[in-house]
Amino acid sequence: MNASYTGIATALQRWYNLHARALPWRALPDEPRPDPYRVWLSEVMLQQTTVAAVIPYFEKFTSRWPTVEALAAAEDSEVMAAWAGLGYYARARNLLACAREVAARGGRFPDNEGELLKLPGLGAYTAAAVAAIAFGQRAVVVDANVERVVSRLFAIADPLPKGRKAIREAADRITPDEHAGHFAQAMMDLGAGVCSARAPQCLLCPLTDLCEARKTGEPERFPVKPPKKAKPVRKGRAFWIEREGAVLLVRRPGKGMLGGMRALPDDGWSARGDGSGDTPLAGDWQSVGSVQHVFTHFALEMSVLVWRGEECCDPTGEHGEWWLVSGIDEAGLPTLFGKAARLVMAQREERGG
Repeated sequence: MNASYTGIATALQRWYNLHARALPWRALPDEPRPDPYRVWLSEVMLQQTTVAAVIPYFEKFTSRWPTVEALAAAEDSEVMAAWAGLGYYARARNLLACAREVAARGGRFPDNEGELLKLPGLGAYTAAAVAAIAFGQRAVVVDANVERVVSRLFAIADPLPKGRKAIREAADRITPDEHAGHFAQAMMDLGAGVCSARAPQCLLCPLTDLCEARKTGEPERFPVKPPKKAKPVRKGRAFWIEREGAVLLVRRPGKGMLGGMRALPDDGWSARGDGSGDTPLAGDWQSVGSVQHVFTHFALEMSVLVWRGEECCDPTGEHGEWWLVSGIDEAGLPTLFGKAARLVMAQREERGG
């Protein structure tokens, strides 16, 4: 490794020894390497989600399913309900598929990047992170924080996503052969706390003298991002059907938006277009307002309609279940439908019952 690159790794390791974040899935620099199950679970949860949001979910999962074998044996519906609120629900389906594959292998994760990549749902980043952090293998780990640090360290001006190739090559050059897991976590911590997206604290950075972006006087300009495209806005409807203190919930199809999750019935909205507007029952419906939610590729404005008829049957047949309204918070609704339920409940409180 080039001497200047060795200096980067050394300075970063010294900083990490003093400033490493204590996280429930992490082993600190003077501790043995962490359980691969906990590393893998945390990395899946952390994709496009903040550390603060993940911690309570991680603690709940590891308390309920302390090993990969325990998770593999869980019912799909239980895991999907426990995941509710974390978003990007395909991750939960992949989580179960991977847990069951590892359990079938005797409960042991592969100890190298190549074999980890063969597991269901493990992309290049997660495989590298598990290999480096859990097994001490040299692997190039690049998440959003590392991407920001490296792009600034080398002032990589190619806009994303094109610039990611140069960023990864630069990260490869500075990743040490030993303690690659500590190096990766140090880079993550540096990006999360010191080399933040806005107002980076360059005077506190252990790499400040080596940083090309700081020399430009505009470190926050890196990584260079293309202009944001406006997301299309879709419209849909969700339906609250209640009888005898219970509300009708449906199980969404296993594949597609919010796959496998409990939800209120809706009118078939999707990323590709608006819902049909059709109601599941003919008769008296009352709008209680609408909720908004932003998905990766589109935004949704969903009207919420409440059934005001005297009697109703289950219009969804065997796919529906009646859930006590008083326990709706325990249903594991995804965030969108949780917003809809809260809207109905808030209106009920305003009406006094």
